[in-house]
Amino acid sequence: MTLHLTPLPSLMIEPAVRAALAEDLGRAGDITTQATVPEAAQARVLLNAREAGRVAGLDCARMAFRLVEPLLKVAVVKGDGADVMPGDTIAAIEGPARGILTGERVALNFLGHMSGIATATRAIARAIEGTKAHVCCTRKTTPGLRVFEKYAVRAGGGMNHRFGLDDAVLIKDNHIAMSGGIAAAIQRTRSVSGHMVKIEVEVDTLDQLDEVLIAGVDAVLLDNMTPDMLREAVARIGGRAIAEASGRITTETAPAIAASGVDLISCGWITHSAPCLDIGLDFDSLTAL
Repeated sequence: MTLHLTPLPSLMIEPAVRAALAEDLGRAGDITTQATVPEAAQARVLLNAREAGRVAGLDCARMAFRLVEPLLKVAVVKGDGADVMPGDTIAAIEGPARGILTGERVALNFLGHMSGIATATRAIARAIEGTKAHVCCTRKTTPGLRVFEKYAVRAGGGMNHRFGLDDAVLIKDNHIAMSGGIAAAIQRTRSVSGHMVKIEVEVDTLDQLDEVLIAGVDAVLLDNMTPDMLREAVARIGGRAIAEASGRITTETAPAIAASGVDLISCGWITHSAPCLDIGLDFDSLTAL
C-alpha cells in the first residue's frame, strides 16, 4: 500500500513544541550547556535509529531545534513514514552547538514517541495484510497530543477514528443505558444531528446488532467479539454499515479478526501504550570553536 502522508501545518506544531521547550527551559534556561559549551562552538550531530521502526515526528523535532536556535540546519535523510534499521541516520543537524544540546530532549521526546506509535501501527497493519481490514486509532490519546498521535498512526499506515466528541456520533453502552435503549438512542440522535454527521453504535451481542440494523446506522462497533461472532456479525450486516471490531486486539490476534471480514480494527494501545522508538542524537563533529 502506498503511503500518502500530509504533513501537519506548522500552526498546529509550534504551540505544542514551544510549550514543551518552555517546560524544559524553566526559569534559567539550559544552565549545563551554557556552562560547558563555548558560545561560538559550531557542531554537527546525527539523529540515529537504535532499533528498527517507522519514523514519525520529524517536523516536531525540527521545530524544537529551530525555535531554540533559528540558525540550525536540519537535513532529513529518512522522512516521516520511512522504515529504519538500527544505525540508520534519520536526520543531520548542524549549527550553533548550544542550540543543538538545548533542543535535543524535546526534539527526541516528540520524535521517539510519535515514531513508537507509527511502529506499533505498522506492526498491526502488516499483520492484517491480504484482508480488507484497516487498523485505526481511538480517542485514547495523551491529553494535548492527540493531533500528533493520530498523525503518527497515519504515518504507520493506519487510519484515524473521530478526533473528538464533536465530529461524529458513537453511541456506547452507557449512552444506551441512559437513553432508554438502542432504538431510542438512535432516534434521538438522528433528530438532532446534521446530515453530515455519521452515526455509529457499539454492540457486544448479536441481538443488539439486529436492533441496530433495524434502526439503520452508518457504522457498527463490534466490541469484544470472537472471530466466529464477528464473522456472523459481518454476514448479518451484509454491507449495510461499516463493521468495526474493537476490544484488546493485539498484533497476534489481529489476523483472525481481520479474516472475519470486518472493515476496521480499532486499537487504543497503539496510541496510549506504544513504546517509544529508541532514537539517539550522536555527536558527529565540531565544525568551529
